[in-house]
Amino acid sequence: MKNSLLMLFAVSFLHTPVSATDNYQRNWNVDVMHYRFHLELRDDTNSIAGKTDITVRFVTDGISEFSLDLIGRDPGEETGMEIADVSHNGEPVHFSHIDDRITVSMSSPSSAEERRIFTITYQGIPADGMIIAENMFGDRTFFGDNWPNRARHWLPTVDHVSDKATVEWIVVAPNHYQVIGTGRLIEQTSLSNGYHRTHWGSSIPIPPKVMVIGAARFAVQYVGTVSSVPLQSWVYPQNRDEGFYDYAIAEKVLRFFDGHIGPFPYEKLANVQSKTRYGGMENASNIFYSERSVSGNRTSEGLIAHEVAHQWFGNSVTEKDWHHIWLSEGFATYFTQLYNEFTQGHDAIENGMRGARNTVIAFYAQNSELALIAEQLTDPNRMLNRNAYQKGAWLLHMLRRQIGDESFWAGIREYYREYRDTNALTEDLQRVMEKTSKQNLEQFFQQWAYVPGHPILEGTWRYDANAGQLNITIEQTQSSETIFMFPLDIEISISEEVTRVETLQMRSALETFSLSVDSAPSTVTLDPDTWLLFEGELSQQEGDVSRY
Repeated sequence: MKNSLLMLFAVSFLHTPVSATDNYQRNWNVDVMHYRFHLELRDDTNSIAGKTDITVRFVTDGISEFSLDLIGRDPGEETGMEIADVSHNGEPVHFSHIDDRITVSMSSPSSAEERRIFTITYQGIPADGMIIAENMFGDRTFFGDNWPNRARHWLPTVDHVSDKATVEWIVVAPNHYQVIGTGRLIEQTSLSNGYHRTHWGSSIPIPPKVMVIGAARFAVQYVGTVSSVPLQSWVYPQNRDEGFYDYAIAEKVLRFFDGHIGPFPYEKLANVQSKTRYGGMENASNIFYSERSVSGNRTSEGLIAHEVAHQWFGNSVTEKDWHHIWLSEGFATYFTQLYNEFTQGHDAIENGMRGARNTVIAFYAQNSELALIAEQLTDPNRMLNRNAYQKGAWLLHMLRRQIGDESFWAGIREYYREYRDTNALTEDLQRVMEKTSKQNLEQFFQQWAYVPGHPILEGTWRYDANAGQLNITIEQTQSSETIFMFPLDIEISISEEVTRVETLQMRSALETFSLSVDSAPSTVTLDPDTWLLFEGELSQQEGDVSRY
């Protein structure tokens, strides 16, 4: 996801990584395998009529009840869902709907690995999650917008990233709507009453945050295929030409990621102009972009790259817990920079990472207590911060520097292969990267993922002409007790034509280095190629200052 707000703008102790848990109460013995959503959309009301068939796998014996999320309708309120009944094999099942949780009580307890299908019939006006509104051209539209846990406003689900399921959509809507949904188009049927039925479905498990439909008047372009994956553009007819032109760049984006990460995970890629509240929302196989994303001059290329990257990281490989949201947003942010490097050259990624570094520094100044994995937070919306995006991207950038391009890309491909269509935590990424690089990355992940802040450096340099030596002293001055360990590149400039880069190893709070240099440098610069997340300056003892 690209949040529109975000678009505007060795450790001295070991922190043991833990599988931090958010505040969602998950029953790990109950696993939803499949949702089959039947929905009726109308123009004369904002109320939707729903029937959901839910296939549940019970992991153990003796389970007699399970829970789902669905926002109920409170007395006197217009919005919320009211359940008519819950059934199993056509027989009524006892249930309660209290505090926005459906508790289904079964007449007989489960057997281990047993699967049962339950049907929930309900109706109501969604307060959120399904956006029913006029678009920028005054046409009525319906767009699912579930992130992070807003599916429960209109769909009965286990509304958490850790529970993935396959999904079908059977949507009845007036004839003037075209319906886009997850996966592949299975059937379109004309009905006799001015309505039509559209059936979409996917056999690939995804979390509820990215399973959606959209219904609007669309112009649709079938762009072609990339590695046999159909590529489509769905835009409002009033800006058809501009939208088709803007969204067609997704073919180039898709080819880059497909070639570098691994096969695209879903049945199609549709880029959809929509009413999402975000700049872009990475719904699996059909990305919803802000309706203002269409300009006719491809100003949204970076946004498209970000959302397409999410199809691999965030959708297919999904964080198991919200505290590890950087595995989604940090990946999408960095892979956008990698795409920019591919299309525009290395200067583009250096410029992008410098901007990201400034963003992290500014965020830390106001939030010095928050690590990349901020265990004290429980609200996913608060976890969706600049650490998740820009610091997560910086972790990957420094990891690439640490282990080298070959091991980095091998690790990325292996991480995707191993965790495709499932969930992962940061320690899973660490394990894969250690395997592919044959390096111990414990220190690296400890300091960059689990500890707040970054190195703040103060240094001096002095040239000793008699000895032909450049003497450098660098001190870490960050206020925390954390001492970071990292490689630090310096550029020594003798003249415009003569420069060299040396790599210093920072292993303690204060380090001194002596380098043989034939002539007096004019400048000595920290991190000339933008590989380190830090603040700092390096000054000549006589008073000259060189800053990054």
